[in-house]
Amino acid sequence: MAADTRQRPKRRLSPAFLLILPSIIFMLLLFAWPMVSGVLQAVRSPDGFSMIYINRMLADPGFWAAVRNTLLLIVVLLPLQFLLALVMALLLQAKPKGQGIYFYLWAVPLGVSDLAAGLVWLSIFADRGYLNSVMDTLGIGPVSWLSYQNYGSMFLAVVIAELWRATSLVMVIVVSGMQGIPKDYDEAANVFGATYLQRLRHVWLPLLKPSLQVALILRTILAFQTFAVAWALTGQDFQVLVGETYRWYTALQNPNVASALALVVMALSMLAAVVYLRVLRDDTGSGK
Repeated sequence: MAADTRQRPKRRLSPAFLLILPSIIFMLLLFAWPMVSGVLQAVRSPDGFSMIYINRMLADPGFWAAVRNTLLLIVVLLPLQFLLALVMALLLQAKPKGQGIYFYLWAVPLGVSDLAAGLVWLSIFADRGYLNSVMDTLGIGPVSWLSYQNYGSMFLAVVIAELWRATSLVMVIVVSGMQGIPKDYDEAANVFGATYLQRLRHVWLPLLKPSLQVALILRTILAFQTFAVAWALTGQDFQVLVGETYRWYTALQNPNVASALALVVMALSMLAAVVYLRVLRDDTGSGK
């Protein structure tokens, strides 16, 4: 039997792969390569593999204070933000007069940068700020809200500023999720005599679960990156993880320890995202 001398056609790249190839290259250059470089910078010394920079990070008292403050901010901020965002979304769903104005007013902080928001609230909480001016007018002595000696008031100021700045993002996600809820479900619950709280608990919240999951993951990751607001209000008196990264990189001129801190932020963010995805996983379609 004569050998088949016909040349086999060359394989061509599929059009789908060619379409996503620029995105793959972009992701590799913008995310993968910097991440690999950061890992190598944190665990490599002139003598080779070393834990010296990680040990230096762990030995720094500021690191543990930053971890405590960052986690405390997340624990306090997230429930308050989601509660306020849900209340705002429910008020908009009730369609009061001027609901469009309310929505745009509540969404204004989305257009304000972190640093600008911190400076706005600095003008309020500073020793000669608006809040102390009002208190002085009322005959109440001024308070050093941002003094390192008053940790409680300093923490409260950061919480309020972050609450004002970031709640609007959660509200927009929740509002968009509520607009996707079929009206038939709510009308059926209303026909069967369900109260407002029962409809909220058994109809709206379960159907809002995907939106709340996205908002929770996004807000947690962004909360781990809190920096500009805290820095504008308190400087280095209220330490957070990203603030410590900035301090090691600029003031202490040690990019290796800064890379180790950045890896901690990335690891905590990824861990939180994985936990949320597993805890809030929807098994309704799994057949269990």
